[in-house]
Amino acid sequence: MDIQKMISDIVSKITGNSDLIKQFTSDPAAAIKELTGFEVNADQIKEIVSGVTKALGENAGDVLKEGAGLLDKIKGIFGK
Repeated sequence: MDIQKMISDIVSKITGNSDLIKQFTSDPAAAIKELTGFEVNADQIKEIVSGVTKALGENAGDVLKEGAGLLDKIKGIFGK
């Protein structure tokens, strides 16, 4: 499984789509599965969320604001 390709695919699909961005920020595991077809473990979710958040911040300006605190939410979900 190529994490970088998954990040790229997710970014291209959610950029400019506020519904997908909300889905990704509220339930990243489900959004990743829906957008890529893959189920991923907690460490992979963190890596993907970090990569997507970074890419959105670089490429989409205000989109990052919608995902603010997403990594903290992920950490809370997995108790880390």
